[in-house]
Amino acid sequence: MLDRHSDDDGAAEPTADGAAPRVEGGLRAVVFDLDGVLVDSFEVMREAFSVAYAEVVGVGEAPFAEYNRHLGRYFPDIMRIMGLPPEMEEPFVRESRRLASRVQVFPGIAELLESLHRRKVPMAVATGKAGDRARALLAGLGLLDLFEVVIGSDEVPRPKPAPDMVRLALSALGAPAGQTVMVGDAVTDLHSAHGAGVYAAAALWAGVDPEPLLGARPDVVLRHPAELLELVATPV
Repeated sequence: MLDRHSDDDGAAEPTADGAAPRVEGGLRAVVFDLDGVLVDSFEVMREAFSVAYAEVVGVGEAPFAEYNRHLGRYFPDIMRIMGLPPEMEEPFVRESRRLASRVQVFPGIAELLESLHRRKVPMAVATGKAGDRARALLAGLGLLDLFEVVIGSDEVPRPKPAPDMVRLALSALGAPAGQTVMVGDAVTDLHSAHGAGVYAAAALWAGVDPEPLLGARPDVVLRHPAELLELVATPV
């Protein structure tokens, strides 16, 4: 288990210096968020959102900063929360697909995934994207075959922050919750992890504001992808 730090009510908190805590026996399965963790799609999302807003709403500047605060959720859920027309989804998806070649893998991610794959650590992706879009993006980047399963928000009854996606990943991986970690860059990811009973790791390498993530009480804070390797069991 992770060496968790707790306050009086038993809630887990990250180590004071943000370093990865020790893992007794090591973790044996990993569930990743996609955008902001594996891939840098921020500018693509900004452009796609701006085009969709101009086409459907038509007036004023697209409120991308507010949209960005809800990342990790399914796009239709974000539209509902923001009070924007659900018709924005079609042009947003269209533009996202058109611009997909601009999406880049974060530095250190390819090496991390290859290392975990060599160790035979089962891996899954649980993303706010629709499943077909996520799988197409990962296939285009040459990463899809490294994952046992890729789960989109349209493939579960309740997307993040509900725990359904992570629970489905656990079932597909054949992994117990107590030996699995969910790596995410949004509060919704950490809530989903906590709800499923897995360890919650806050990924900060995309340059996100750490305060909301720390407020969600992750079990570990990761500032570079390679730090995750310290938590994973060494193969026998």
